[in-house]
Amino acid sequence: MSLVGKEVKPFKAQAFRNGKFLEVTEADFKGKWSIICFYPADFTFVCPTELEDLQNNYETFQKLGAEVYSVSTDTHYTHKAWHDTSEAIRKLTYTMIGDPSHILSRNFDVLIEEDGLADRGTFLVDPDGIIKAVEINAGNIGRNADTLVDKLKAAQYVRNNPGEVCPAKWKEGSATLKPSLDLVGKI
Repeated sequence: MSLVGKEVKPFKAQAFRNGKFLEVTEADFKGKWSIICFYPADFTFVCPTELEDLQNNYETFQKLGAEVYSVSTDTHYTHKAWHDTSEAIRKLTYTMIGDPSHILSRNFDVLIEEDGLADRGTFLVDPDGIIKAVEINAGNIGRNADTLVDKLKAAQYVRNNPGEVCPAKWKEGSATLKPSLDLVGKI
């Protein structure tokens, strides 16, 4: 069953950000756009490349009014240790959420139960806490933050322009569509 259109379920988790531990709840995903990126585990191989890619685009996400959160089933202590030892992860300034209880991974339906790890899931959440886009990749396939920037811009555009939709490969500033009877069968 799809999570698109559903509200983020309640949770409370410990996180690491900028040398400090903090608590994060579903309330933190409200009032702004949120990008939640689940990944299998700290101290792995594809994961640091993705998290560093998110960091390289973090300023763009913030300018678009979005906050980034990474989540794995590791603890917030493990996130700190990884941050302290990995050149790529040391660059991160966004929040790294620990999910050792698997509550978030289950809430977002990305938990691989037999492994106790999360799938590579990406969730775009609107300022009302509603999931607008979901992407799930196999553990050995990394994501591209540039694509996520485009997806965020499209989601923001349709939220701010009711009655319009963004076609395939839509880029900010390009034409959109206004679904109507006159358009049926003409695309």
